[in-house]
Amino acid sequence: MVLEPKNTTVGYRCPHCGAGVISVVGMLSIGADMLKLKCDCGKSELAVVFTKDGYVRLTVPCILCPNPHTFTVRKSLFFEKDLFCLPCAYSDLNICVIGESNRVKAELSRTELELLQILEENGVESFAALHEDAENEELPDPEIRDIVMFVIRELDADGKITCRCAEREENEEGNYDVEINADHVRVTCRDCGASRVIPTDSYLAAHAFLNSDSLTLE
Repeated sequence: MVLEPKNTTVGYRCPHCGAGVISVVGMLSIGADMLKLKCDCGKSELAVVFTKDGYVRLTVPCILCPNPHTFTVRKSLFFEKDLFCLPCAYSDLNICVIGESNRVKAELSRTELELLQILEENGVESFAALHEDAENEELPDPEIRDIVMFVIRELDADGKITCRCAEREENEEGNYDVEINADHVRVTCRDCGASRVIPTDSYLAAHAFLNSDSLTLE
């Protein structure tokens, strides 16, 4: 009996031209040190690395953030799920989709509509404008940081910040540190060490957080 090799489909959206990039990755590919899914525009690529200990590491371009995000998943999860999404840690927008081909295509279409709504709300005219002159971009108004800090304080006061610790009693204050940096704010639980970074260098990157009703530290 001949066993059919396992395949999965991987997709992401190019931050520069906005095109969906989709490719089939097979179990037979794991002999390679690294696989790269490149957009036809030549300005972005997704890297897949298979490790000897049964994990898959993905470096994914982000449609909103200036730098890519790195994820590590089990090989079994990578090849066996019908649909598995990897979100941007800042905006919660799915930036990588893995699974059955038609489901990957459908999820890329859904996230495109979600992204277009975010761009419209923030007055951005095109995908290309998201990363134009990113290296020379000046930091925006510090008002973003003030708003982020206000939201963090409100969520903490309402008991809406959660971490790996046991659930708090209603209205019980958390044991958190808030570290303010030039381009982000980091919230860390002093007890379990879980943390979350909220960007403050871009209205787009901070958009999802400013409208959230909870904050989960991981």
